[in-house]
Amino acid sequence: MALLKGLFSLLLLILIVLSVLFVDFVYKTFSLTPRDVKCDAIVVLTGGRGRVEEGVRLYRAGQGKKLFLIGVDPAVKKRELYQGEGAANVYLEQNSRNTLENAIYARDLIMKHKVTSIKLITSRYHMKRSTILFRNALPKDVAIFPHPVDSRNLKEEWWSHQGSFKLLFSEFYKYCILRFFFMFAPGELRPIIGNS
Repeated sequence: MALLKGLFSLLLLILIVLSVLFVDFVYKTFSLTPRDVKCDAIVVLTGGRGRVEEGVRLYRAGQGKKLFLIGVDPAVKKRELYQGEGAANVYLEQNSRNTLENAIYARDLIMKHKVTSIKLITSRYHMKRSTILFRNALPKDVAIFPHPVDSRNLKEEWWSHQGSFKLLFSEFYKYCILRFFFMFAPGELRPIIGNS
């Protein structure tokens, strides 16, 4: 009987801790606001509504010297996403298919072009997971400025909207796994820079 009480108490404590962490995750997700800062590059994780448009808008406004569109469908041509002045500094990455690959392939572009600061654009619900992956994939001296884009499938009244709750909990779960992984392997995604 004492063992069952102990297990129940432990389970209850774990649920309380997870609930507090989830609410903190949601609060930080909704309270994140873009900073008005110019960067070497604007990095857009494509695939969500409004992301590319926001990246193009910021690039045209001079918020970045380069525009990296990450995870673009291989059938899409650059002229379909961007035309006009500055097109020479717009780059499409068309190999990555998930957030982890986005971070790795974007890292290669960022290092190739000697970028030291990025404005990272993705959907609001996706930002915390994207940021932790980019933070652990890029060299430590690259500054990351998150720039979330709001989407219709995430409601501010998330507690009463089943789709929003599921979306946030799914992101929270994936984010926790990444946090746990990077506690034990913090440099796993960073490139090995050899002595030359």
